[in-house]
Amino acid sequence: MDELDAKLLVTMRAHPRIGLTELARLLGVARGTVQARVEKLTARGVIVDFGPTVSTAAAGYPILSFVSLQIAQGRLDEAVQALRAVPQILEVYGTSGQHDLLCRVVARSTDHLQEVIARILASPGVQRTDTTIALSTQIPYRVEPLLTSR
Repeated sequence: MDELDAKLLVTMRAHPRIGLTELARLLGVARGTVQARVEKLTARGVIVDFGPTVSTAAAGYPILSFVSLQIAQGRLDEAVQALRAVPQILEVYGTSGQHDLLCRVVARSTDHLQEVIARILASPGVQRTDTTIALSTQIPYRVEPLLTSR
């Protein structure tokens, strides 16, 4: 990835609805160059989607939490399948350390979060949970500093 790719990505994130022609104008390159770069970045998996960023809080889920799970030995696949069925679980990562999985979970309220955690614990593959509720966002998801630090 070169400097033009980085500028392309930063501009696309700053203006998510921008068209290729306007993107090319802002970057000072030909439209065909932009189109080829976008296609290449997409094929390489650098650009993973073009969908809108959805605020879960504005969509009715203001509680954000991180739930760490300990999984029963040999039951990881079973636990992950059960987690897929819980729509309030946005992401699940395999981790090292004391816990096996880390889940990003949203809820309508703390009572609703307790229901979601109970549903997680209903899976025989899940032995234990540890939940941390996010009180505020200090640094939102970002990639721009990474892209411009080259």
